Amino acid sequence: MQYLRIERKPKLVAMANGNISLKAVVDKTTNRVVFAESDEKFVDILFSFLTMPVGTTVRLTRSRPPTTSIGCMNNLYNSVEILDKRYLRTEACKTMLLYPRNGASAQCKNLKLKIDDSPPLRYFLCGMCNSISNYMLLSYYETAVCGCGGLMNCQRDLKEKETTRVVFDDQDGGVFVKGPILLTISDELQVMPSSTLARLSLFSKLGINDTSTIEERTFSMGVREALELLKCLLVSKTPLTEALLEQCIPLVSLNNVEGFERVSFRKVKMEEAAESNEGGEIYVKLMVSKSKNKVCYAEANEKFVDLLFSFLTVPLGFIVKEMGEGSSKACLSHLYDSIQDLDARQCLVSEENTAMLVNPKLAPGFSYEAQPLNIEEYMHQPFYLTSDWIPQLTSDETIASSVLTVMDPKSHYNDNSSGRGFLKGPTMFTITDDLIITPLSSITGLSAARELKVPFSDMEEHIVYVGKEEASRLLVASFVSESALTNTFLLKESKQGS
Repeated sequence: MQYLRIERKPKLVAMANGNISLKAVVDKTTNRVVFAESDEKFVDILFSFLTMPVGTTVRLTRSRPPTTSIGCMNNLYNSVEILDKRYLRTEACKTMLLYPRNGASAQCKNLKLKIDDSPPLRYFLCGMCNSISNYMLLSYYETAVCGCGGLMNCQRDLKEKETTRVVFDDQDGGVFVKGPILLTISDELQVMPSSTLARLSLFSKLGINDTSTIEERTFSMGVREALELLKCLLVSKTPLTEALLEQCIPLVSLNNVEGFERVSFRKVKMEEAAESNEGGEIYVKLMVSKSKNKVCYAEANEKFVDLLFSFLTVPLGFIVKEMGEGSSKACLSHLYDSIQDLDARQCLVSEENTAMLVNPKLAPGFSYEAQPLNIEEYMHQPFYLTSDWIPQLTSDETIASSVLTVMDPKSHYNDNSSGRGFLKGPTMFTITDDLIITPLSSITGLSAARELKVPFSDMEEHIVYVGKEEASRLLVASFVSESALTNTFLLKESKQGS
């Protein structure tokens, strides 16, 4: 078991302005949080983690303790950061991957703590077109190109419907959880209604019989502490203890991909792959160490790398759904399962907001055709221009004169390629087992083989197909493992009873 020392003082402090009060029962003998109690404001923060895209999670937590990465996702994020923009279809594509929008952003802006530091949504029209133009377009990115050839760089403020404006203050209920309410949260982040039975069950689970060994402490949960909790949720089996107390963290073993059905990869012939790639199917060439049964590196075109990069836009809650039971990210699963275990009528705000947690979708504009995961996308809200002397942007159809079409940020209006992914093609890339992605280079592949100390005589080439099942396995492996390609394509069939 690997341990990592985090040097920070216990946060037994007075409540800072805007912070959330959190009471926790601590076992003094083990210096472990038994459970915490808080209201809907803290649990809303926990549940909002499930709506957060992977790319946002990486960006917000990569400099937070502990220093371990989130599977291969940090490598994916870094690969996008250093990728030359000439490989991307539009300038907006890099922004979309590094700052992916949250499909539940309208709800999350009402959280007690602002966790996500993504810039607010902006709205741009073409500066060369007026309200009677044939091109009635709207873009979220000022680098988009209008059908007339001009840049969509004229920023407008959005005038929303009076009825849709929400005044949200401390007297209102929660975002996802009804208030006022008191809930119990276990160290593994199982959320349950507060009751004597729930507390006794948690004491019994940890073998605590002597009340003299426990004490109650009050903590202040601010943005920094919430982000540390988010990181610990993904890499520790006791996230409340690790986030709230000065503690040695037993790091989760990222190479042990639990919950995977072990299957053999599907090999195909080079000719079949080349022919099928023309029709939109995805094939990948793996360079495999025969003795280690491990992928050294892979070579693939932009379709496969589009799939990998799209993982950064996927909400955490969707990954939990794809994991199934028994995942090594058990705490994230506990949080997800708690939503379905709670009494919806008593504890949850609405069916719509609950669906954003248990069936999260991509933000509008982030899906693309032939994406193997088949993850759904939220619809754009309608936008209009008013008939004023200087037309105003509005979401109120009662004062509208013209309807606007939201552009696909991954393509310019006049390039006839709407619905495609983030990358230009045809382009080939080298992908390491831990998902470091670079434009095709023999040097990168040889370096990966050299690091693994694999001789050329031990390497063999395989062509594998990537459909929905493989894409789902690859998403989960990328999240929980540092050997995503090996754990997706090279796991052997399990024997009965093994």
